[in-house]
Amino acid sequence: MGHDERCKWPLDRGSPSGHEIAVTQSMSVRAWVCWLALMTTPVDGANQPVTMKISPAVSFAPANLVIRTRLEPHANNRAIEVIAESTDFYRSSAIELAGDRAPRALTFEFRDLPPGEYEVTAAIIGTDDRRRALVRGRVSVIAGAAH
Repeated sequence: MGHDERCKWPLDRGSPSGHEIAVTQSMSVRAWVCWLALMTTPVDGANQPVTMKISPAVSFAPANLVIRTRLEPHANNRAIEVIAESTDFYRSSAIELAGDRAPRALTFEFRDLPPGEYEVTAAIIGTDDRRRALVRGRVSVIAGAAH
């Protein structure tokens, strides 16, 4: 099924009422989810120094993000740093790497993220303390409903 078919919904809803307004708000969330799914679809990681998968792509606050990274071994790999940043919140984590003997897959978990649109980055830091490779992704944390 192509992305056009996954993101379609009926356009003719009749006159606006409370139900249609709720459906419209729901549709905008669905449109966002469809767009985000397309933008975060993993690409074949062959020959990429670092790849990343983030889940969930959309969640309710407080959110727990799981970031799975995959590294290509290289003698100059000294650290990997993962950052989740929104306009109001910042969280990061770094792990030292043992060059080409480092694990190929590393998982990071960021807990209790508040609402916001987050840019998530994973960067491999080289022996010269500079970024050797960088990958980016985006996630959305939506404010939860009041109880």
